[in-house]
Amino acid sequence: MNSLPPTLDALIEELGRLPGIGPKSAQRIALALIVRGPAAAHRLADVLVTATERLGRCDRCGALAEGARCPICDDPARDPRIVLVVEGDRDVWAFERARRFRGTYHVLGGVISPMDGVGPDDLAIGRLIARVEAEPIEEVVVATSPTVEGETTATYLARVLAGRVGVSRLATGVPVGGELEYVDELTLARALEGRRPFDDAGPRR
Repeated sequence: MNSLPPTLDALIEELGRLPGIGPKSAQRIALALIVRGPAAAHRLADVLVTATERLGRCDRCGALAEGARCPICDDPARDPRIVLVVEGDRDVWAFERARRFRGTYHVLGGVISPMDGVGPDDLAIGRLIARVEAEPIEEVVVATSPTVEGETTATYLARVLAGRVGVSRLATGVPVGGELEYVDELTLARALEGRRPFDDAGPRR
């Protein structure tokens, strides 16, 4: 028999559905919300609803945006000649924290993973090719995670972009099998600065 009040139990269960939040964390968050009172809970609820209603995808890079373009794509100080290709939004945030990259991004929305039924057509690869053809891009830096799926995706990108644009890969230093969002800023900065070209990716025609 559950000893918790039904309303509290429902709150904990719902919080536990969020990624990265286990049962104990869900309990702590639920108690913190209750202690803060109804006014704080309403403010949080309003922010959550507003975020889900207003946030969409940048029509250029695919990152989260409040409008047609994200702040990075709208920034005239960004270098349009270099594009950093990442798996998701958290990777963008990781590189932005490192404060070393001044180009633009391209968010794939995942990695190629046949085991999970995810192929190239399920990612924003076609949009990347279209950007390369339409924009003055000179280099595409592939920054997928050094996992099997990440390396598969990187190799595929190098192949489809060969002859269209220069393609490079992050240097060693990022732990194999790790995810970029958990790598410290200094390691990311060094990996970016030491990036290497793919052997099968030629210069832009």
